[in-house]
Amino acid sequence: MKIPSFGGKSKPPERRRTRRKTLADLHPAWLQVMNWGIIVGSVLLCLLLLPTRFPGTELLGIGPNWLLIWVVAWSVKRSFWSGTLAGIILGLLQDAITSPHPSHVITLGLVGFLTAILQKQRFIQEDFISIALIVFVMAVVSETLFGFLLGVGSDRISQDFIWAYYQRVTLASAILSSLWAPVLYYPLNLWWEKMKVSY
Repeated sequence: MKIPSFGGKSKPPERRRTRRKTLADLHPAWLQVMNWGIIVGSVLLCLLLLPTRFPGTELLGIGPNWLLIWVVAWSVKRSFWSGTLAGIILGLLQDAITSPHPSHVITLGLVGFLTAILQKQRFIQEDFISIALIVFVMAVVSETLFGFLLGVGSDRISQDFIWAYYQRVTLASAILSSLWAPVLYYPLNLWWEKMKVSY
């Protein structure tokens, strides 16, 4: 039932239109600070997740290689110099929390280089399946090279033991890393796309 008004038609209350702030509205210095905060924060998160084994994130006692996933996510849309440098820096960080012999610098640097070369050649489309496939292939390349470097640098461990062990490690790491790649790639890619539009 409608209540009659005394003054004729009643006007609906006016809504104040407020415009939501976007990234383009922020000062460029704040954008740079936010971008570096996201980059450093995501790398630190990957470093913390590397030794952690949550239920459902391990296979045969091996977890995803979060730093490799980050290097692939970074290198997909950047130059091979940027991808290689990111791989080298993250390799040094991984060496700092694990054993530096053999070094992860070579393997992650190669992953960054190869991923950037793939994108430059336009062999890949940008979707989750191709990113998962790239992570799978790069995990196989990285773990195989790491096993080779371990075999070359070690006199006490037999080559047969190293290759038997690294076949299991390579397959488990490649499967898990490719399955978890979209979890890290999607938010980082979304942020970097917004940053590109904002500049």
